Amino acid sequence: MWALLFLIGAAAVSADLQDLAYDGQKVFRVFPQNDEQVGIIKSFYSDMQVDLWKPDSVTLLKAKMQVDFRVEADKSAEVEDLLKESGMEYRVLIDNLQAALHAQLDNKARTTGHSYEKYNDWETIAAWTANIAAQYPNLVSRSVIGETYEGRSMYLLKVGKSGANKKAIFIDCGFHAREWITPAFCQWFVKEVSKLNDEKILYNMKAVETYGRDSVMTRLLDSLDFYVLPVLNIDGYVYTWTNDRMWRKTRSRNAGSACYGTDPNRNFNAGWCTLGASKRACDADYCGSAPESEKETKALADFIREHLSTIKAYLTIHSYSQLLLYPYSYTYKLPLNSNELYSIARAATKQLSSLYNTQYEYGPGATTIYPASGGSDDWAYDEGIKYSFTFELRDTGRYGFLLPESQIKPTCEETLLAVKYIADYVLDHLY
Repeated sequence: MWALLFLIGAAAVSADLQDLAYDGQKVFRVFPQNDEQVGIIKSFYSDMQVDLWKPDSVTLLKAKMQVDFRVEADKSAEVEDLLKESGMEYRVLIDNLQAALHAQLDNKARTTGHSYEKYNDWETIAAWTANIAAQYPNLVSRSVIGETYEGRSMYLLKVGKSGANKKAIFIDCGFHAREWITPAFCQWFVKEVSKLNDEKILYNMKAVETYGRDSVMTRLLDSLDFYVLPVLNIDGYVYTWTNDRMWRKTRSRNAGSACYGTDPNRNFNAGWCTLGASKRACDADYCGSAPESEKETKALADFIREHLSTIKAYLTIHSYSQLLLYPYSYTYKLPLNSNELYSIARAATKQLSSLYNTQYEYGPGATTIYPASGGSDDWAYDEGIKYSFTFELRDTGRYGFLLPESQIKPTCEETLLAVKYIADYVLDHLY
């Protein structure tokens, strides 16, 4: 029976993706201790085209750093032999990527429609944005802020009770295509705050999901608007469902190159294309031909610029690593309100861990994870949004980008606690 249910669910993913040979691919975690061992990893990248998972740029590799990377099946044995020969400490995080990919779809209630506890393809998410706006017309509205390179509409949801002169918080998900847990969170967030206002379930036994009984969220919806962009990199997200589950970038054509796409989180005008970004179009962290060269990043930046007077916080959701980061990532310089941001991040991660004891690290991006230029969080901060944070959701590498569907609910539940804390703080510290 389970095999039949899996086949039904897997039908949502195209045959192209199923046929792509992930069988035998491995994900390694290594711990280089010196420059010689770092050089070995760099040779893997240049000679064997390994896919860096963490850090995501070869320029950031250094001794004493934990490094995760994916290796093609026909090269995995050679890589492991070289690791053993070098004496480098390592372990295999994922022994067979194809098996991990199948195991990711472990929600046994496979349905063809939308579900908050499974991964939804773009067509399903797009339809959901229309449906939830229709279901809660007094709380949710949908607009289009732009088009992707391939011509898909970028849907933005505005969530909040009607009111004059309300300030707002902007939340986006789906920057990097393979980080499927992040669009799942944006959908979950909208569902939770919308159901709070549904008078039809005021008498439902699920008291925490009813408006007026969650005092914090009730106050937030009365006083703030939330702009939620469920998927920024829609073209890339579609590509992970149809062609390559491990795709990261956008799908734009690059002049003079056969390689597609730009890393959207290296494409903002915040120390653009300096630290932790590549000028090579074939690299996963390619910064693009210019700041906001991508239609998707330009649409996001234009919207935020047009609403700077009202947007008081910016939250961008990524995975994986279990981190809560704040500026800066493109420089080691600390922001003017770094003590305040540190205090917020500490309290927010404490709220997050209170539910399932999931432990997060927190701090400025450059020192907490690694330096990276052109990020949307740094750009938003430099535009004047003083409360700017990046979440790196579950996990710490056991599944990496292939977090099982069974972890969607707990991941979203705990993350919502941190987001609520930040939003409540922002409301009390408007500027």
